[in-house]
Amino acid sequence: MAAYDEIARLPIAQADAARLPVPDSSVAAVVSVLAHTDMPAYFAVLREVARVLRPGGVFVNLGVHPCFCGGFADRGDPAAVLVRPGYLDGHWTKESWTDQGIRAKVGATHRPLPALLNAFLDAGLTFDRCAETGAPLPIVLAVRAVNR
Repeated sequence: MAAYDEIARLPIAQADAARLPVPDSSVAAVVSVLAHTDMPAYFAVLREVARVLRPGGVFVNLGVHPCFCGGFADRGDPAAVLVRPGYLDGHWTKESWTDQGIRAKVGATHRPLPALLNAFLDAGLTFDRCAETGAPLPIVLAVRAVNR
């Protein structure tokens, strides 16, 4: 068995997700887990994903459903989650149903689901699968897309 220092490692880079230090068409897959779609440059990040993916490369995005980015979903009663007005108008807000969470402190840029999904297509990615999970309203949105 090889010593820990002898084990091959994947390269690591700390970088802006909208400007990756990776050559064009150089990776087979990109995975994003809980990198919120409410970040200001998320559409630029999608374009960057398409740039670094090989043709036919796969992008998997698993994150919080966009209806929960911002002060739009009141989860004060788990049995009766209320999606407040404002969900569809796409704007930045620090409004939140609780003052204990990060959204109340730093805010969120809400993007309605159609705008978010269309941004994948605009970046050159084609949907392979989408899924929502959670009850009574979806909490997680998962997207698997392929670079054209």
